[in-house]
Amino acid sequence: MIEAIFATGLPFGGRSDLPETLQDLARLLPTCAGVRRWGAAALDLAYLAAGRYDGFWERELHAWDIAAGLVILREAGGLVEPIRDGASILEDGELVAGNEAIFDKFARIIRNA
Repeated sequence: MIEAIFATGLPFGGRSDLPETLQDLARLLPTCAGVRRWGAAALDLAYLAAGRYDGFWERELHAWDIAAGLVILREAGGLVEPIRDGASILEDGELVAGNEAIFDKFARIIRNA
């Protein structure tokens, strides 16, 4: 984890997921090499599939923001799950994704478990 690079979207002011994302960053940043923000979830997922990132998470996404990236990531062998148990990635717009080596630990940090 200490050498891992992660990506996420940073909510703009007024979005309801801003406090959660700030808490995620507070838990994750001490354990990793950094977090990047490009601004396109599909691109972040494709970069994860290509090995440029080790993990990605975000909330309040639309299906059209992530559908293509999910296909690319899954075809490359990446792991992806909803952040909350029982949630639907495409319907609820939240996900945590990563490579096999770090996924479980990364998902626990994001889920605050």
